[in-house]
Amino acid sequence: MCLHPQVHAWEISDQLLQIRQDVESCYFAAQTMKMKIQTSFYELPTDSHASLRDSLLSHIQNLKDLSPVIVTQLALAIADLALQMASWKGCVQTLVEKYSNDVTSLPFLLEILTVLPEEVHSRSLRIGANRRTEIIEDLAYYSSTVVSLLMTCVEKAGNDEKMLIKIFRCLGSWFNLGVLDSTFMANSKLLSLLFEVLQQDKTSSNLHEAASDCVCSALYAIENVETNLPLALQLFQGVLTLESAYHMAVAREDLDKVGHCSYPILLVVEISFNFWYRLGEHLYKTEDAVIHSIFKAYIQRLLHALARHCQLDSDHEGVPEETDDFGEFRMRVSDLVKDLIFLVGSVECFAQLYATLKDGNPPWEVTEAVLFIMASIAKSVDQENNPTLVEVLEGVVRLPETVHTAVRYTSIELVGEMSEVVDRNPQFLDPVLGYLMKGLCDRRLASAAAKAIHNICSVCRDHMAQHFTGLLEIARSLDSFTLSPEAAVGLLK
Repeated sequence: MCLHPQVHAWEISDQLLQIRQDVESCYFAAQTMKMKIQTSFYELPTDSHASLRDSLLSHIQNLKDLSPVIVTQLALAIADLALQMASWKGCVQTLVEKYSNDVTSLPFLLEILTVLPEEVHSRSLRIGANRRTEIIEDLAYYSSTVVSLLMTCVEKAGNDEKMLIKIFRCLGSWFNLGVLDSTFMANSKLLSLLFEVLQQDKTSSNLHEAASDCVCSALYAIENVETNLPLALQLFQGVLTLESAYHMAVAREDLDKVGHCSYPILLVVEISFNFWYRLGEHLYKTEDAVIHSIFKAYIQRLLHALARHCQLDSDHEGVPEETDDFGEFRMRVSDLVKDLIFLVGSVECFAQLYATLKDGNPPWEVTEAVLFIMASIAKSVDQENNPTLVEVLEGVVRLPETVHTAVRYTSIELVGEMSEVVDRNPQFLDPVLGYLMKGLCDRRLASAAAKAIHNICSVCRDHMAQHFTGLLEIARSLDSFTLSPEAAVGLLK
């Protein structure tokens, strides 16, 4: 049975909630009431709005112990009603005054105050931009009342985990709306409590998640640091206190808690990319060498961390995939590295990366990842009087065919990016072409080798006359190579 589109659904839903026959009928009625308020509020005459409000408040109080899902549906209905009922002025103040002194009513009061800010931008509600602005201003005015209520709830909650979760969810909801005063919040004990909970080893996963989400909401809310400096500083200091708790969770392999913070998970890593892009853009515009030098060490650490995240699994077989999720992640890493390399200097970074290969005997997956980062910045490295470039090129073309296929694949890409080095050092043209020809004959490496040959020919055209016959033979034998259409066209060019 579906009552949602029917006008008499209002009355039937209200009756079902009054009867309280069972959980199923009450849930159906609460959900119907919520849907009607969201989509058909216009059906009700204005003079019935107040009675509907009073009825919903009575229902949520009477049904608060029946089922949490019913309370949530009724809380949404009350929130959606408050947002559309222009005559209900100061709804937050009304609710707090009515229920804050009754401990048994606090859970559903917090549920209403949690969903209220979340519903402001709901597309299900038929309210205009002016009304939304009015609502946000009203909620901002009463935000301190909510924070004070949450502090009272903390005092009454004691060690009640469920209540603390509700408090943190509610606080996060108001942070997300962006109406909390940053100076007021910077001095709030709620902020200290969040980090105390995250620091404690005994904190349950559910409570830890709620606190983590709330901190994240607070961090998003201070995007404009200059106007939110007091809160930004408090959050920064708070996050710094979590290092030992994080290492403890990693040591204990508490993946639930670790997942709420940070971990070598690519999705988590990639979340930070936008920050690094914006930081790089800001530093580029400042053109201040002193400021650049301050950040240089951090960018160097970032590049080495990115190289680690780009490592293939040690049991990986074949060449790196470029079209799967990990391949796309590596491409985004490459773009990020290109955007940030100016802060550390491409020459110095290239030399440092090469040193990690030259001075040690790293596993193949480490070698491949470092070569991948080197290929990303090779073209930006100053060619003038740079012996490292020549040494790298010489070392790469001497790699034996017995190295892992992925290492050969990425080294071929690196050679293709170093075409200008070959042009400046034509004595390497023969060994480079010989190295790429071996790759061309391997179906796994053929397309990469073809692209590299195309790059070499495009840049070193003045030195290619003696190799014309060999290149012509390659073109004639095109069908015998396993090439992508793009690589084949590149060779013909």
